[in-house]
Amino acid sequence: MASVGVVCREPPAQLSRFRREMSKNMPPSNGANRRRSERVMLQIPIEVLTESVEHERMQEKAQTMVVNAHGGLVKLEMEVLPAQPIVLRHPRSGVEAEARVVRVENPPGGFMAVSFEFLEPSPHFWPVEFPPEDWGR
Repeated sequence: MASVGVVCREPPAQLSRFRREMSKNMPPSNGANRRRSERVMLQIPIEVLTESVEHERMQEKAQTMVVNAHGGLVKLEMEVLPAQPIVLRHPRSGVEAEARVVRVENPPGGFMAVSFEFLEPSPHFWPVEFPPEDWGR
């Protein structure tokens, strides 16, 4: 399994301000845990890019856990918040897709489990040879 490396981190004081700013733009949660497309267990290296409130670039080499046509779940060490915009990049091909953080969980193990959704459905972003039928919808 690939190791997760943080290129840069945001200091705690900036993070608190970032959280306040981001929470102003967070959509209300309806509590539903629905899937728009079937999930596939796929662990691949991915780069996650975002920026702080101060427009400082943050980047981390990470690992996906689960993917689908509309987003996925990735392990991260850097702190992100729901509704925060992110960009996912395949390290080998350089292909990028814009997304936003949907949920952040902090399970045991020293990382955050970050659910994200693409701004536009992107079933071809993932290297899945036999994608589920609902990825074509």
